Amino acid sequence: MTTSYYIVTFGCAQNVSDSQRIAAMLESRGMKAAKKLQDSDHVIINTCMIREKAENRVYGLVNNLTKNKEQRTKNRKIILTGCMVGMAVRDKTGKFLKLLRKRLPDVDEFLPIEEVGFDHDPIRTDRIHGLVPVSNGCNNFCTFCVVPFTRGREISRPYDEVLHECWELARLGYKKVTLLGMNVNSYGADLVVGAENIQVLRDIGKTYFLNSSISHSGKPKARPESKVDSGVTDVPQNDKLMKGYKLPNGRIVKPILVKHLNRLRIPTLFPYLLEDICKITGIEIVDFLSSNPWDFSDELIEVIARNPKISRKIHLPVQSGSNNVLKRMNRWYTAEQYLALILKLKSKISKLRISTDIIVGFCEESEKEFQETVDLVKRAGFYKAYIAMYSDRPMTAAHKAFKDNVEHKIKKERFEILEKLINIPNLKDPEFKN
Repeated sequence: MTTSYYIVTFGCAQNVSDSQRIAAMLESRGMKAAKKLQDSDHVIINTCMIREKAENRVYGLVNNLTKNKEQRTKNRKIILTGCMVGMAVRDKTGKFLKLLRKRLPDVDEFLPIEEVGFDHDPIRTDRIHGLVPVSNGCNNFCTFCVVPFTRGREISRPYDEVLHECWELARLGYKKVTLLGMNVNSYGADLVVGAENIQVLRDIGKTYFLNSSISHSGKPKARPESKVDSGVTDVPQNDKLMKGYKLPNGRIVKPILVKHLNRLRIPTLFPYLLEDICKITGIEIVDFLSSNPWDFSDELIEVIARNPKISRKIHLPVQSGSNNVLKRMNRWYTAEQYLALILKLKSKISKLRISTDIIVGFCEESEKEFQETVDLVKRAGFYKAYIAMYSDRPMTAAHKAFKDNVEHKIKKERFEILEKLINIPNLKDPEFKN
């Protein structure tokens, strides 16, 4: 008798993409998808931890699955995966895994998403639009964000592997691809210099990647020779960046060096990847999620401007319009720099529309700081915003360093103010739902 499965997905587009790969893995083992959750032998819950509300929905679902015995099939197996399991795996103390087991005693298996891999073609439900992950994890360590603890450091998929997946989608008749990453702008940095040489933004007192010829003070410094990934010829690291990176077609390109605060630099291949995907016959729309304001390079803007296939809707999280709040969040830009980037984007790319993420009620956010966010919103002209009330998350820097001291009532009021400014006026816009 064939075993059936049903996948419940919480969270972002990356989680949806992960669920498609989970389905492929299960079907490679001879399992078949059930049409209804209550009819399945295995229930796989792909979890999200970005907000406490998402985490509580998982607890509620598991509780309902176990208490409604009349809806259970015999010997049903409950499997937990996604961000909650990622957090448990990376918590070296073991406390979070112990907590999960205590709160979810009826879960049969905790499956790290890394064990799923890319061995099988995803089982996609959309026949026109394909989700293509280009990287996993994040190196930025914003103080409010749990992603670096649930998904780990940023790891890029091989360039040729991403291209091949897009070619295959075109062959199957797909018209649109969306490239996914926690920060797609920095795609390829680890491919160029090696993951071990990438410096995460949490470690502010160190150079961004090892062997950099520029120190934090901007003065030259001595650098040792080192070997890095095979895509670059075997010479000292900075010479490797100058010599270039070999793409799958044999072309040598110079990695785009993105500056941080005029002193920190990362090499990225994303503009090249984006342009190569635009060359694929059959693909009509190319989109990407998500970008960070501090490493949106001029080269990336130029690639978007000259390729009409690339979506004219860019998601650019701002999180706050207050420089003080941005600093507490460890967001490496000011409100003024963010607005300047929007002006640059709109001046270079016609018919551009920008959506964003905003957190209200972040630790110690004053009324004045919130009004600075209101001011930025009025000047930015967003067509959509994903607004969230701040939720304290375990293991994050904000959890350890700040107090979640803005009352829920005030968070809700601020949420509603921004909803009325951005989203409610645009509800009738056909682009709003896309």
